[in-house]
Amino acid sequence: MELSVESLQRQLHHLRMSETSKELTSFLRKAEANSWTYQEFLRELLTYEEKRREEKMIEKHLKWAKFPYEKSLEEFNLKELPSLSTRQLKQLQELSWLEESFNLVFLGPPGVGKTHISIGLGLEAVHRGHRVSFISMGELVPLLKTEEFLRKSQLRMKRIKEADLVIIDDLMYMAMDQNEANLFFHLINHLYERSSIILTSNKGPEEWGDLLGDQGITTAILDRLLHRSEVIHFDGASHRIKYRESLFQAKSV
Repeated sequence: MELSVESLQRQLHHLRMSETSKELTSFLRKAEANSWTYQEFLRELLTYEEKRREEKMIEKHLKWAKFPYEKSLEEFNLKELPSLSTRQLKQLQELSWLEESFNLVFLGPPGVGKTHISIGLGLEAVHRGHRVSFISMGELVPLLKTEEFLRKSQLRMKRIKEADLVIIDDLMYMAMDQNEANLFFHLINHLYERSSIILTSNKGPEEWGDLLGDQGITTAILDRLLHRSEVIHFDGASHRIKYRESLFQAKSV
């Protein structure tokens, strides 16, 4: 039997341990330099492979999540959002609601941090091994309407439907026709008690009927969304306005 490093690398690659295969030479040198036992050598190899697989899985899930940007919960300044306490944010960060298939509904005016916290929770979920999909309502409606005949839409919808957490941003920012509302209902019905959902909206559920245009569909959607949910009101001034960058610098007199 061939005992060269190259043959061992081929075997590792065949066993789908490709990350370890690439670093085998380095591990052999370390083993000789540190006089590792067989058990120590094997542990180092397996630990490395396990870590790299986890990292690659996180990279893949981050790509699939389609976050518009990545901002952690630690980057959010809670002092500017008096309606959410540090304790409440920590409870959300524990993700027990996700494990129990609870939904979160974030309500409030634009610019108060609803999307930031949604993405922060989504990132936390990805790093703990959950599949996450982020999509704005403006992207979702065309996606639902083209799912039947566009391969790209089918692939994106498949990932949304298989996600452990679906984040729908800017819910009800625009009116829907009856067909669109019906398609949206079928998605919510599919996700019901299979996945957790985070919704952000600047309009309360009492206003959704006007935008969906069908009270029956609205009631059915609300029934599924709010059955197991926590509704959190975000009050405060817009961060984007407060920290906007001006095109013109102040001039000294």
